[in-house]
Amino acid sequence: MKKIVWAFFILAAVLNAKSINIAVAANVSYAMDELLDEFHKAYPDIKVRLTLGSSGKLTAQITHGAPYELFMSANMKYPEALFKNKIAITKPVVYAKGSLAMFSSSNRDFKKGINIVLSKDIKKIAIANPKTAPYGKAAIEALKSTDLFDMTKSKFVYAESVSQTVAYSINATDLGFIAKSSLYSPKMQLFKEGKNWIEVNPSLYTPIKQGIVLLKGSTKEAKEFYEFILSNKAKKILKRYGYITDEI
Repeated sequence: MKKIVWAFFILAAVLNAKSINIAVAANVSYAMDELLDEFHKAYPDIKVRLTLGSSGKLTAQITHGAPYELFMSANMKYPEALFKNKIAITKPVVYAKGSLAMFSSSNRDFKKGINIVLSKDIKKIAIANPKTAPYGKAAIEALKSTDLFDMTKSKFVYAESVSQTVAYSINATDLGFIAKSSLYSPKMQLFKEGKNWIEVNPSLYTPIKQGIVLLKGSTKEAKEFYEFILSNKAKKILKRYGYITDEI
């Protein structure tokens, strides 16, 4: 009899559990575990299903009817387009600003700053596709701002997302332009600032304002996650993962 009662309660809990589908730019993936842990403290019954990818590809999926309820982009361009086309039901809001970093799995002389790209031993440079990934666009802007683009473009190895850029930087190239937030994942913490990476001067590229929107068909559970991401609790977590936030 007890087993039947417990089975009933478990079934009831499953039926009452809510789930939301959200699309998240790949660069935020490293902070998501801690963000979800904090969210579930307040909303333990809401299951969050993540789809990670480049902002451009996720926007294409959303435009073609993918059943996401919320979109956390790596820039404002794509959320603004979705809002303009009435696919997003909230005006895009900045939830964090990203930072660009140069990374190598080998020790490098980063005293040269961004000019390290000219080094003879830097033969391949990983960059996220600038057409779909905001961090790739920022990398191109930084190189053009320093008149280094034409001298280095033959070295580029393009990746489809920031997470793929990190993988290329570790396994296939000599250097990579990655999201600073990528450096806060457990597997990356063995790499040291000044030896394996440095932050790219933010004045060299347009600020990477990352936008969030609720999408058509979103539920109240999705709205609760949206409000959580804009809360100070979430912003403090994002700040710990290399983002710039405007905590109140």
